[in-house]
Amino acid sequence: MVSQRIRVRGLVQGVGFRPYVWRLARELDLAGWVRNDGEGVEIAAHGTPTALSALLERLPKEAPPLARIDAIEAAAANDAAGEGFAILDSGGGTVATAIGPDTALCPDCAADLCDPTNRRWRYAFTTCTHCGPRYTVSGGIPYDRENTSLAPFPLCAPCAAEYADPANRRFHAETTCCPDCGPRLSLLDADGAELPGDPIAATLTLLRAGKIVALKGLGGFHLACDARNAAAVAELRARKHREEKPFAVMALNAASLAPFARVGPAEAALLADPAAPIVLCPKGAADLPGIAPGLAWLGAMLPTTPHHLLLWHEAAGRPAGTAWREAASDLLLVMTSANPHGEPLVIANDEALQRLAARGQKIADAFLVHNRAIVVRCDDSLVRPTLQGPAFIRRARGYTPLPIPLAEDGPTVLAFGAYLKNTVCVTKGRQAFLSQHIGGLDNAAAISFQEETVAHLLAILDVEPALVAHDLHPDFPSTHLALAFAAERGIPAIAVGHHHAHIAAIAAEHGHDGPLLGLALDGVGLGSDGGAWGGELLQVDGAACQRLGHLQPLRLPGGDRAAREPWRMAVSALHAGGHGHRIGAWLAKRHPGRDAGPLLTMLARDLRCPPTSSLGRVFDAAAGLLGLRAEARYEGQAAMELEGLAAGHGPAEPLTDGVIRTADRLDFAPLLSFLADCDDAAHGAAVFHATVARGLADWVSAAAQASGLTTVACGGGCAMNAVLMTALRGHLEDAGLKLLEARRAPPNDGGLALGQAWVARQLHKETN
Repeated sequence: MVSQRIRVRGLVQGVGFRPYVWRLARELDLAGWVRNDGEGVEIAAHGTPTALSALLERLPKEAPPLARIDAIEAAAANDAAGEGFAILDSGGGTVATAIGPDTALCPDCAADLCDPTNRRWRYAFTTCTHCGPRYTVSGGIPYDRENTSLAPFPLCAPCAAEYADPANRRFHAETTCCPDCGPRLSLLDADGAELPGDPIAATLTLLRAGKIVALKGLGGFHLACDARNAAAVAELRARKHREEKPFAVMALNAASLAPFARVGPAEAALLADPAAPIVLCPKGAADLPGIAPGLAWLGAMLPTTPHHLLLWHEAAGRPAGTAWREAASDLLLVMTSANPHGEPLVIANDEALQRLAARGQKIADAFLVHNRAIVVRCDDSLVRPTLQGPAFIRRARGYTPLPIPLAEDGPTVLAFGAYLKNTVCVTKGRQAFLSQHIGGLDNAAAISFQEETVAHLLAILDVEPALVAHDLHPDFPSTHLALAFAAERGIPAIAVGHHHAHIAAIAAEHGHDGPLLGLALDGVGLGSDGGAWGGELLQVDGAACQRLGHLQPLRLPGGDRAAREPWRMAVSALHAGGHGHRIGAWLAKRHPGRDAGPLLTMLARDLRCPPTSSLGRVFDAAAGLLGLRAEARYEGQAAMELEGLAAGHGPAEPLTDGVIRTADRLDFAPLLSFLADCDDAAHGAAVFHATVARGLADWVSAAAQASGLTTVACGGGCAMNAVLMTALRGHLEDAGLKLLEARRAPPNDGGLALGQAWVARQLHKETN
């Protein structure tokens, strides 16, 4: 008989790990104990060598579904044998945060929900240690019920017995409850009056009748309507002032999506993941008018909460058991964030009534609410499958606050991100905690949301920052908040270049040490020279960033307006290429009714035409030249439509002589000139992507040869383009170069705070 002390590190607190170890040890006839402590989970085990070997082998293989094991360390010990195996209270040291992300309903709880003999039959708040809310109901640590929004709901005797039983999957499930002791659903009309009858059944009736219902979920409200009802979808767009931006849909299962989306193995795995993100799927043969106009992808998700699933259960006739979940259902719902245009997500019942029904224009006809408070807003995550694994477009519910491992320890840094797609990041030890998606900081409510997020993240991590990091732009609200935060606490504030941070975020998540080449392919960000950058070849070495080259600048006729009107960028591109004489005929063909005269005057006189090296504006110019659209109704629309056309067309050969390359410039003028005469938009889009990828790869390969560096990080908003990145990766690998891409955070500004925090740590290391 031998004894061992075993240390398990990772996300192993608050996920049912101790009872899992308890059950496994009892099965292997081991004596000892398990407890949480400041480093994770500690195990003292005594038994035969064979049993201890089996414990170590099985620990990672059979762990609870929400656990993530980063390391298991075992060492011989001299513990006394003792009797039996126990779960002890937390050990010494400050217990690491045990707050995990919100997760979708697990199969076991779904079975309880659909069992007429179970006391949780059709109970909308059924949960256990394997599923349910965590992040959005937690106000601080430790992760105990009294620190969550379940505190007002004391456990009844049966729930308390489950909570205290290590053999029960609800052992120490802080959000567990039942119809006798937990929250309840209510359906309210637009005036806030409770409607009679079963809330789920009445909600389904309203949705089937074409009404818009606000549904309170995990991290906020959704606005829902029948996705098959084109009139209801159009009404939702009109009420929310959301002209063309795509809606996501919620379906019971992959089979229900089959007519509308091509769900392959990668998409199916993401849809069924406990994080339950919105997954971008290629569109299928059947159309859903008004859902994702002009795009080649459909954002889809499966029911995430018990009351979401209950809508489909009601539609199926309330069957017993769970076999009905495998069959296709005709119920398909739009699920879009419930907020007036541009404002943060609605989370409170009174707030929902005030913001969605009482502002002179009614957005929702009814409200399916509950009396469990949402502590912090957290929108849906958005991911797309790639050959290299899932890639984030938006990281929030289901993933926040999962840490991103870092290669080194360092001071606690609070990074405030940028202006659009804002997130904040806190580093703690060898981990980085990226907040949920906050969004654009273009109104007072959004700025307040960022302040709330900072306070909440610091509270649940129980840290005080030693450094603050922010964007180089002095006028961003995030910069103002960062400087005020640092001044109030008397700590240093570090400005980080926008595109330096993009590349640094990639280096951080890959644990890269030393210099590398960086391709920052973006919309716009302030450069170190005060210019509008966005297509940059950089060399990054920790806190040092050198600009090796950039795209040939294009001018923005009308300033920011040109970023919203691709036809303006097309005119600018033709003018810059010396094709001013062709603009009239081209414009009459592609965008009749538009007058280029004022733009040409501005360009000739260089008035209100700031230059930018942005690749995003090159994409806009290409979309304008092909006649895809004159104006974009939302950020990135033209580029997304261009990518969709290229994906549908398939690979094309790069345009011969489509790029002019020098040591420090890359000019796509010949390619853009070709697009002006291309009458096949899909072919033009495919050629554009192929030529841009080839040109970027050759440019980087030359820099790699000159510098001796063989690792390339690519970040920025344009790095979300799967067609571009697939081709670029192939070219770089053929050249013997290693490409690092964003995987744990979005490559766009949603991951920028991670890069800012990493640069601040690198600067601290170099100067101390």
